Amino acid sequence: QVRLVESGGGLVQAGSSLRLSCAASGRTFSSNTMGWFRQASGKERVFVSAINWRGSSSYYADFVKGRFTISRDNAKNMVYLQMNSLKPEDTAVYYCAGSLRSGVSSAGYEYDSWGQGTQVIVSY
Repeated sequence: QVRLVESGGGLVQAGSSLRLSCAASGRTFSSNTMGWFRQASGKERVFVSAINWRGSSSYYADFVKGRFTISRDNAKNMVYLQMNSLKPEDTAVYYCAGSLRSGVSSAGYEYDSWGQGTQVIVSY
């Protein structure tokens, strides 16, 4: 497994931006597909975005397309989620996840490494 630590969450107003970061250590990071998931209070964890190991392919949930951008820096063992035009419904704990799968996936069971999460709160 790869150890993952998220940061960058916080309280912002609707329409604002945040960039989440995920620092990885352990298993060779560059071989991992990386994903972001989120879990709102009282709801199930859902897929947000994923990026393949080379950064050449990415995938987004419909509800974030055009607003969120995933990226990675393999030299720094980092993956990022740039979140723009935030909405109150984006409020959730955001989790970084790693998978040995070669391609992007929205299925949580494909990921075997998970961070502890970072809280994002978007106010009206």
